Amino acid sequence: MMQVDHVIASRLNTGVPLVGQVCQYIISAGGKRLRPALLLMMAGALKYQQATRFQLAAVVEFIHTATLLHDDVVDESTLRRGRDTANQLFGNAASVLVGDFLYSRAFQMMVEVNHMRVMEVLAEATNVIAEGEVMQLMNTRNADLTHEEYLQVIRSKTAKLFEASARLPAIVAGLSTEIENACAEYGQALGTAFQIIDDVLDYDGDVQTLGKNLGDDLREGKVTLPMIYAMAHVAAEHKHLLVDAIETGGNVDLDRVLLLIRQSGALEFTRAAAWAEAQRAMDALTHLPETRFKEGLLQLARSLQHRRH
Repeated sequence: MMQVDHVIASRLNTGVPLVGQVCQYIISAGGKRLRPALLLMMAGALKYQQATRFQLAAVVEFIHTATLLHDDVVDESTLRRGRDTANQLFGNAASVLVGDFLYSRAFQMMVEVNHMRVMEVLAEATNVIAEGEVMQLMNTRNADLTHEEYLQVIRSKTAKLFEASARLPAIVAGLSTEIENACAEYGQALGTAFQIIDDVLDYDGDVQTLGKNLGDDLREGKVTLPMIYAMAHVAAEHKHLLVDAIETGGNVDLDRVLLLIRQSGALEFTRAAAWAEAQRAMDALTHLPETRFKEGLLQLARSLQHRRH
């Protein structure tokens, strides 16, 4: 990742001090860098070693970082990765505008790659991510959200960039459509599993480990799979408590809601759903050659079963 970090640092040069300050703040927060790591691992598995892979890894990280800046403004979040969000520190306007800067910088960099299919995939991914965020906004405090609608949202807003990250190495390596689609399926399944586990941890995580507040999704009116399952399986006399929690957000007895969710079996069901997606990801790698990078991709999918942050 050192080469990717070097590309990222070199492309954050700007003559506008506030842009540099906000970028440096959010980039220095660390994070998992999972999307660029996924791209590099897939490139290794496909035996693609050109320097273009570092540029593309930086592009997907810029796109992801831009979505974080915008998301925290929309969600009115105050804590991410254990410290103040950029909007809390610099204000909403600066966060939105710097997010726009990162999007536009990412597109400048993908144009430099000079590959129409790469631009097509990343442009589509960015558009679908935005659609997913709008779908999530439209479903805020919607107690009638279905399992299928939930999956549509997370496959758009989260899994799509994972899918693009895994697909891009196959494209620049000039490999077959079959291999490209297999890589893309791995990325989509992995991203879906990652988000499902993230939604479990909002109800079953540790604040210090997560770096964010337990129950944030509920306070923000986000209806996720644990809540969808619990709504369908709690005793009838308790269902109104979950509906009220969704519709009122912060004005709820969170401990009571968490107890109902846990007693319903929702957390076990949701973890099983994530594991099914992780298994789908591993199955997609069948046709890739046996390398240490393929084993790394398999291990990445397996690790989601034990993810705690």
